[in-house]
Amino acid sequence: MLGSKKRRVLYTSMTSTHELQSLSDDELLRRLSDLLSQSRRVESDLIAHIGEVDERRLYARQASSSMFAYCTEVLNLSEHEAYERITAARASRKYPMLLEMLRDGRLHLSGIGKLAPHLREENCEMLLARAAYKTKRQIEELLVELSPKPDVPSVIRKLPDRSTKTRPMMPVGQLGPDRVTSLPTPGSGFLKPPAPPVRPVVEPLAPSRYKIQFTASGELREKLERLQALMHTDLAAVIEAAVTEKLERLEAKRYAETKSPRKTLQQTDTSPKSRYIPAAVKRFVRKRDGDQCRFVNEQGRRCTERRGLEFHHHDPFGRGGDHNPDQISLMCKPHNGYLAEREYGKEVMNRYRGNGDCVSEPAPVYDCFELRDPSESKGLFGYSEIHRN
Repeated sequence: MLGSKKRRVLYTSMTSTHELQSLSDDELLRRLSDLLSQSRRVESDLIAHIGEVDERRLYARQASSSMFAYCTEVLNLSEHEAYERITAARASRKYPMLLEMLRDGRLHLSGIGKLAPHLREENCEMLLARAAYKTKRQIEELLVELSPKPDVPSVIRKLPDRSTKTRPMMPVGQLGPDRVTSLPTPGSGFLKPPAPPVRPVVEPLAPSRYKIQFTASGELREKLERLQALMHTDLAAVIEAAVTEKLERLEAKRYAETKSPRKTLQQTDTSPKSRYIPAAVKRFVRKRDGDQCRFVNEQGRRCTERRGLEFHHHDPFGRGGDHNPDQISLMCKPHNGYLAEREYGKEVMNRYRGNGDCVSEPAPVYDCFELRDPSESKGLFGYSEIHRN
């Protein structure tokens, strides 16, 4: 009986997957939008129910000491899920508009969690209106306008050496030091796994003021101290000066930015004599597109990506297109690939990618502050010039 249930579940899943694969692109996007709308309505109702159960303290009937315990132990929500929903539920009891904004997508749970401690009767309407359709980071920047934090001091401190404190984990069968039923053999891999790397922190403190925290090597610390000794200024100013200088160099290589250009756009030959995009064209296109992908969908929404931008030829160079700036735009890598598929077809592009070739002109590859020289390989179609962050 149990086996038949598993087969039915598997069959249903396979049927659903097959059905999705048979949908057209437009129908798939429409269904996804409909499902998201349904999900938001259900989430709003869920928050309302959690708030009512919390208000009535019905969690006590279910042998739970708190609403948090009820959500994690009975409803099987994760700690983070429980915290977010309880916070939103309690805030919505006082400000019912939160449920309406959650239902129609103007706010998300993370945003409500950030806004809740700052909501007051006198600022609720204004604050919620400004927070509508914003990301979590944008809401954090909005909130520091209301309650700015003071600047943090520039600090370099040594982190503890965790590698020397890693102790072997007790293998299966070992209950304690006084009773061992099995012992690990050398190299059996019973060491405690290393902790995941800590992500850098970028936290807004006030308008145009941020706290930035990251883990650096001993070599970087020594370089910063040497540079600070030469500049006679604080650590934040040293880092800003170093980043500014490096940024100017990279932008000069990527976008041909210079204080004294040799040619203006009017003096530049844009005929398709070479795969290389003239420097004046690069500068013009970058300034016009504002360091942002220029792809716009049918509804008029422009892509917001600013990383990994490429120079895209609307009239492909491989088919005789020239370097007229009206025919070139900045595109992110996914949209440049998407347009290439529309121009040449998915099968051609997949076959081309499978050969390990590159649909681009040679270009420098940037990885943080490391610059590697470009290879001299040539692309098949000459469809774009790729620049990576």
